[in-house]
Amino acid sequence: MSIVKSTTENILKAAEIIRAGGTVAFPTETVYGLGADGLNPISVAKIFEIKKRPTFNPLILHIDDKSKLELICETDNNKIQILIEKFWPGPLTLVLPKKKIVPEIVTADNPTVAVRMPNNQIALELIKRSGVPIAAPSANLFNRLSPTKAEHVYNQLGDNVDLILDGGSAEIGVESTIVEIENEEIILLRPGGITKEEIENLLKCKIQHKQKTTDPNSPGQLPFHYSPRTPLKFLSESYLKDIKNKKIGGIFFSKQSVEFNFSRIEILSKENNFREAAANLFSALHILDEANLDLILVEPLPEEGLGLAMMDRLKKAAANFS
Repeated sequence: MSIVKSTTENILKAAEIIRAGGTVAFPTETVYGLGADGLNPISVAKIFEIKKRPTFNPLILHIDDKSKLELICETDNNKIQILIEKFWPGPLTLVLPKKKIVPEIVTADNPTVAVRMPNNQIALELIKRSGVPIAAPSANLFNRLSPTKAEHVYNQLGDNVDLILDGGSAEIGVESTIVEIENEEIILLRPGGITKEEIENLLKCKIQHKQKTTDPNSPGQLPFHYSPRTPLKFLSESYLKDIKNKKIGGIFFSKQSVEFNFSRIEILSKENNFREAAANLFSALHILDEANLDLILVEPLPEEGLGLAMMDRLKKAAANFS
């Protein structure tokens, strides 16, 4: 396995690996994905093996063209068409009734499948050249930090992946928003790169935020996920008073907001920009996780716009250390 630049030649090589039943890590606008032929159950099983991911946790199928939806799912809903026209290609995943061609291992035996069309030319070219929908969760070990750079992938998965395409840093930095439509009710299963408010404004209706933690029908619904190896907790000034003789890292939105002698801090956006903060979130966590700290403390963020997606990730990361 090696990290290679995403040249035309290397994308063609990666597509050959996908068609031959192998695995390729590749960039998207959200995070790096670990891809395999989404219609080949044996290939898909390699994803679960490499990530050490439980098979009850479904995967997302990635397509390169809206017309490919007809191959894998049913789309006879006007709201679905509105969402596709507005947000595809982009960081929006739709959970739709699946067709028989989709292997059960992709959907964890659910009657629905999660699908999206990424807004990244490397990803789109890889899917097109592969000639099949690509099943791809984030290219990390299960329950660990999501990768926003090629080196993040290698540091976690090492030589277990056949090829890693390097496309630089992910633009958005948090995973896609996942939406399902049930009996005309719009359900937000996972907040992500498209905000809840953007969807509500487009469809002119309120959407419900629900998570099916006991029987998930899409990724990102489990109560714990996205965790560093270093313990992570939310920052509170009262908690800081009890910390002594420990190396503490801090993550802040725009500036250090409390007086404390942190061993290292990361600022997500000096410009108070939520998109910049989201793009930097996982990178900041990776940096602090490699800094030999005893604890990472994170400043809570407003749960609106992209703040909702970032807090979703941080709460699930912190849940492993509660």
